[in-house]
Amino acid sequence: MTDAPSEVPALPVTFRPRRTRAVLLTVGAVMFAVLTAVALILERLHPGERMSFILTAGLFYGVLILMSRPKVVADEDGVTVVNLTRSRRLSWPEILRVNLRVGDPWVFLDLSDGTSLPALGIQPGIGRAQAIRDARALRALVENRGTGAEQR
Repeated sequence: MTDAPSEVPALPVTFRPRRTRAVLLTVGAVMFAVLTAVALILERLHPGERMSFILTAGLFYGVLILMSRPKVVADEDGVTVVNLTRSRRLSWPEILRVNLRVGDPWVFLDLSDGTSLPALGIQPGIGRAQAIRDARALRALVENRGTGAEQR
């Protein structure tokens, strides 16, 4: 991500990979419907086998729902990073830098404790341009509200 200046968005703001989320939820719903239809249409299946088809479809859909969960929510008090199975709340001064380098699968937040936190809610997978805009907006918020790169 280049260091082009970005406008500071109004708070609260939520960043999430909209296209990726739409694809995951759509594919999950279609696959659930197809597997359930197959289970009900096949006459040779016993009730237990039908149920295993439907449970497998539900499990597959559940995994895709879990994969569509990531988001980054910024408000007046800080940032909430929601990844696949965990959520973490950060105050503005805890975030030193927002990184989205060429080849990165998602944004990384450099934190004041010396660690780096992946923020899967901003990922260039399907929507590269949107991810770059979101990363720049989050970077502008961090520089405006928190410790930021310029104040280290």
